[in-house]
Amino acid sequence: MATKKSAPSTKGKASAKGKGYEGFSAEERAAMKEHAEELKAAPRRGKADAEAKVLEKIAELPDADRVLAERIHALVKANAPELAPKLWYGMPTYTKNGKNVCFFQAADKFKSRYATLGFDDAANLDDGSLWPTSFAVTKLTAANEKTIIELIKKAVS
Repeated sequence: MATKKSAPSTKGKASAKGKGYEGFSAEERAAMKEHAEELKAAPRRGKADAEAKVLEKIAELPDADRVLAERIHALVKANAPELAPKLWYGMPTYTKNGKNVCFFQAADKFKSRYATLGFDDAANLDDGSLWPTSFAVTKLTAANEKTIIELIKKAVS
């Protein structure tokens, strides 16, 4: 009985059609390296140091992303003080009981056309059998901020 050989892996190699690398993008690899560094540093870092690192990372963002991240950080701190800020893949995330509840992803991070405010499984946003878990953010109006505050409060309820 002959055994079948699996096809050779092309992961991490140029495609057969010469279209280029099919693996992770440079931005994805950089995010994974940042996350590995965050995991190594976490046991040595206190809550105040974690927030300082978040604020430092926000300050490094391009202007459009920085303005959004600063405001979202302020909204989270004011409306859900029980959430602890930390870095997650190099971006601000806010945790409760060690679990990510919500996060901000700068547009510049993966060369996207918009920043993202996202919510993870620990967020209490369940609404029937379908609900949004991330939102594109291009600017913050008073109405946007009101929606974000409502989402954050619901997420930690």
